Amino acid sequence: MANIVIIGASTGGLPAAYAMKAALGSGHSVTVISNTDTFHFVPSNPWVAVGWRSRKDISFPLRPPLEKKGVKLIAEAALRIDPVKKEITTSSGGVVPYDYLLIATGPKLAFDDVPGLGPDGHTVSVCTVDHAEDAFERYRKFLETPGPVIIGAAQGASCFGPAYEFAFILDADLRRRKLRRKVPITFITPEPYIGHMGLSGVGDSKGLLEHELRERHISWHTNTKIKSVEKGKMAVDVLNEGERELPFAYSMIIPSFKGVDAVAAVEGLCNPKGFVVVDKFQRSPRYPDIYAVGVCIAIAPMEATAVPTGVPKTGFMIESMVAATVRNIKACIEGGQASAVATWNAICLADMGDTGVAFVAIPQIPPRDVTWAKKGRWVHLAKIGFEKYFLRKMKKGISEPFYESTVLSALKIKKLE
Repeated sequence: MANIVIIGASTGGLPAAYAMKAALGSGHSVTVISNTDTFHFVPSNPWVAVGWRSRKDISFPLRPPLEKKGVKLIAEAALRIDPVKKEITTSSGGVVPYDYLLIATGPKLAFDDVPGLGPDGHTVSVCTVDHAEDAFERYRKFLETPGPVIIGAAQGASCFGPAYEFAFILDADLRRRKLRRKVPITFITPEPYIGHMGLSGVGDSKGLLEHELRERHISWHTNTKIKSVEKGKMAVDVLNEGERELPFAYSMIIPSFKGVDAVAAVEGLCNPKGFVVVDKFQRSPRYPDIYAVGVCIAIAPMEATAVPTGVPKTGFMIESMVAATVRNIKACIEGGQASAVATWNAICLADMGDTGVAFVAIPQIPPRDVTWAKKGRWVHLAKIGFEKYFLRKMKKGISEPFYESTVLSALKIKKLE
């Protein structure tokens, strides 16, 4: 019997646990180690930050559906990984052996790269549901005395979609409250141009997103590095424009990501930022019994930018990594060789409060066979529907190609136009 251990139980780790158990059956054990006993649907966090969703709406306990499927949950943080002994030490001091390890931890949020950045400083975040709830509490206080708002991403960031989403969602919420006229909004980003998103753009994402920002009277600064943040002011350095100080009464900034400490500490497993280096089979070249999927893996930027930007790992891309990993581990257990390769295609449904933009990139990294961006209210409705569908299926322990079906639906819509 093989012991498969998965570290992480978010949008990569939880579907992987279900799929792994379904593929291997009762003859092998699957264990999930998670620093939380609750699943949170991360793409909904921007809605939580303006009060359109609550924690209860986007969360459910992990243990019941996992145990129903025969998967063991250890609700503790992983502190150390010993790839020689093939053991994981958890926060209680327990030791969990493995034959195959799948790392799906997500990132460490590098707020400390910029003085004053983050929930412990002077800006808010939508990276976790805890952060989103804190963002909403600060937003409610902000509404009492509205003022300038800064939204965006810090240098080195690789997740730009939520920053754009939050800018548009906040604009929509302020308009509903009849307060928009009192709130100048500025979008700042390290991207070389609006709509780059760490992907060299997708379709006409530059023109489309610039148009939407103009329509909503949201100004922007690209090629921007945040130097420091103090209460009510942000020092930035804009390429070819120099340093300046931007005032704000409320600010949401997506930070740069790093690898989590327990993973980054394993010799020869990660790159200098702590992201797991994998081959085309999602497997560590140094430790062939260790696989990794999602935000925690290393992907080199596709181009050098004047201000550093990273490459996003989108839901569809993660889904394909999970599917390939499950097939490869199953093949190795049965005496075969890893051969499945993730497609690394991308779809992004970006909500704008009352409309939205869909981006499709096949594959995610250029050159592409398919690349397009399309705006419409159907995107807003599709994201709401996808949220409900994903949560319902995950609660029941059903792992399906969620993002693949969404991409195919989007392409059918495009074909009908």
